[in-house]
Amino acid sequence: MTETAPYKWRWIALFVILAAEVMDLLDSLVTNIAAPAIQADLGGGETTIQWLGAAYTLAMAIGLITGGRLGDIFGRKNIYLIGAVGFTLSSIACGIAQSPGQLVAARVAQGLLGAIMLPQGLGMLKEMFDEKEQGQAFGLFGPVMGLSSVGGPILAGFLIDADLWGTGWRMIFLINIPLGLFAIIGGLVYLPAWRTAKTVRLDLVGAVLAAAGSALIIFPLVQGREHGWPAWAFALMALAVAVFGFFGWFEARKARTGGDPLVEPSLFRKRGFSGGMILGLVFFSAMTGFWLTFSLYTQIGLHYSPFKAGMAGIPSSIGMVAAFIIAQALIGRFGRKVMHAGLIVMALGVTGVILTLQWKGVEVTPWQLAPALAVTGLGMGFVMAPFFDSVLASVEPHETGSASGTLTSVQQLGAALGTAVLGTVFFERIKHSGFVEAEQFTLYVELGMLVLVFAAVFLLPKHARPQEEATDPAPGELAKV
Repeated sequence: MTETAPYKWRWIALFVILAAEVMDLLDSLVTNIAAPAIQADLGGGETTIQWLGAAYTLAMAIGLITGGRLGDIFGRKNIYLIGAVGFTLSSIACGIAQSPGQLVAARVAQGLLGAIMLPQGLGMLKEMFDEKEQGQAFGLFGPVMGLSSVGGPILAGFLIDADLWGTGWRMIFLINIPLGLFAIIGGLVYLPAWRTAKTVRLDLVGAVLAAAGSALIIFPLVQGREHGWPAWAFALMALAVAVFGFFGWFEARKARTGGDPLVEPSLFRKRGFSGGMILGLVFFSAMTGFWLTFSLYTQIGLHYSPFKAGMAGIPSSIGMVAAFIIAQALIGRFGRKVMHAGLIVMALGVTGVILTLQWKGVEVTPWQLAPALAVTGLGMGFVMAPFFDSVLASVEPHETGSASGTLTSVQQLGAALGTAVLGTVFFERIKHSGFVEAEQFTLYVELGMLVLVFAAVFLLPKHARPQEEATDPAPGELAKV
């Protein structure tokens, strides 16, 4: 039977998919707040703090492209359920870890299993909704991402300070159990069991090359500072460039010879998609690095409790929610100009944080930081709200699995880079100055990254969903099983 009409249970299925997104967003951010408490309990140094976040996001970035392809091969519902079950179990492993090594290993497992779960959701959304409703469906990701991004650290701080049943920081991972059960049961009942009509094969060589290139970038960025930036760190990063170059050549050759490449080369001939990859890599790097260093600064430098540090981000959350609401009315008319405006607003907010720290230093209070953080969150929201819909608008149905996996992989790789690069800048600067100066210097680097993102937005289509580009699944493309 061929599915051509919108899926009947699509709106319920959307919330099931969003539950998986929430688990990912919470677990990618909560260690920013929990890192000092985890370090105090399990031990480890500054690199351990960085690896708590980078291990998860790097593992996810490595697995996401393959995860999208697995959905094309074995069915997106089947792979989603495997990922949801595995993600829940690995969350339990994080919650019972007894050493930094065990926790980092469990975080790697979380990232890899999340990597096979998340692309299936984005792929199914493109199939379940018609073109008219896709904007509304993807629009819900903005508020969920925004609230989870800031609400996650607040929840983490509350759980750590509350020390429920003596669990302390461990509850930030164990809370995934009810979310995971909802994602699993809801997935079993409401997600459509569709598979692509085309038979595809897994590109194992491409998967290994993509994984190696990503690891060769992140590992030396995190570990290089601890070892005094030896020559091998720079050699590994140079090797990563060569590996990614070979990966691109291999994928193009595989497509020319009739094989099934891990990433469809045709995607990179779409300026909007290529531009979206650059934009996502740098923007999510800047965003993740901002919250990592801000959380460390408030807890280690200002001696805020985990809950107080999390609460300090509430103004940013309010700004993001306001931006998501406003952006929905503006995107259709102004297109990519909304993202440009958001980047300008975000840069003003970051500048405001710098000036506030210069004004009050270590005596700064959450109330004094609130105005600048609210403006920063407002700008973040204007960039995030149209991001996925804008980049995926020109993707053809047969490219959906590869495109969604690649795009989400770039997002996670950006988060890992943000943890590695801005975390390293922050800790390196502390050696030569105090916490205030280190945070200010890191924020100046952040402003430079936003300039690059601003330029990348010009590569996107002027409007998120050009009328001439249909994004509905082609008749006969999806076969119901």
